[in-house]
Amino acid sequence: MQNRGKKYCLITNDVETTSLWNHCLSDQTGEKVLKEGMPVLLELYRKYNIKATFYFTGHIAKLYPDVVRMIIPDGHEVGCHGLTHESDKAFDKLSYRDQVDHLIRSKGILESISNTKVVSFRAPALRVNEDTPKALAETGFLIDSSVAPQRMDMFLSFGSVNKLKWFTAPRNHYFTKENNLARRGNGNIFEIPILAAGLPYTGTMMRISPSITHIVKHMLVWETSVLKRPLVFLIHPNELIEEEIIGGRIQRRANNYFAYLLGDKLRYYIKLRNLGKKAIPLFESHLSYLSKKNYCFVTAKDYYELNKTKSNETISQES
Repeated sequence: MQNRGKKYCLITNDVETTSLWNHCLSDQTGEKVLKEGMPVLLELYRKYNIKATFYFTGHIAKLYPDVVRMIIPDGHEVGCHGLTHESDKAFDKLSYRDQVDHLIRSKGILESISNTKVVSFRAPALRVNEDTPKALAETGFLIDSSVAPQRMDMFLSFGSVNKLKWFTAPRNHYFTKENNLARRGNGNIFEIPILAAGLPYTGTMMRISPSITHIVKHMLVWETSVLKRPLVFLIHPNELIEEEIIGGRIQRRANNYFAYLLGDKLRYYIKLRNLGKKAIPLFESHLSYLSKKNYCFVTAKDYYELNKTKSNETISQES
């Protein structure tokens, strides 16, 4: 059972081959993540004695197995970020059987490389549907972290219609319904939400507006301290690398022009702000602040083990 005197923080990392500089998937970006982004993150986590969860796509893990192996000696958790970050293969577009297939394949790749059991999942672009909880349970996952309650920037991301469910999702950890990750229920999947205060507490928001993120941070620190909720931060190692901008027309991934303007074009230019080496001191300032606030930095799996019994008892009482 959770120690009531402790405050918990989960630093989570989505590891993929997305080139933020060029708004596309790139195997060369994956190599830079391995050689530049990941070493920076791991060194920072050693400095502040942080145990983190890394959600890897099966693609980058298969392409560069050392990107997974390098986190093992420091005791970080290997999590799954799906098989690929291709937008046309997002989980909210896949059938139940296709989701199961993607999870089996990506889980198998990660477990083979890490020689550990992978039980934590985060969907690429946080895109899920009613089949995802069942697919996760069938393939041996215990934990999800794909829901971001009360997050207001979702219209700049893909799958925004399904993300409307975030508005009324619980802000504390919970076991989900069997057909809805954004609702509390009697299912087998333990949800650890990514907290937001209107705007998200993520590496992207940290880079776009350090001053606004400073306010969001203080609001969430107050909330998690008073209401005993975990503080969850999301960052990508590809935010810390330098790449050459190739130029040309921005790749269109959206089906309609309005979504293209918001999800592709506008989002691309916004995400360039403080990208690369400029992001490193910004991120370290957050780690330093949270460390001074005496947060206990744990992995998703560790947090699940601390709270699963208590959460089951709460569900039984509510039933």
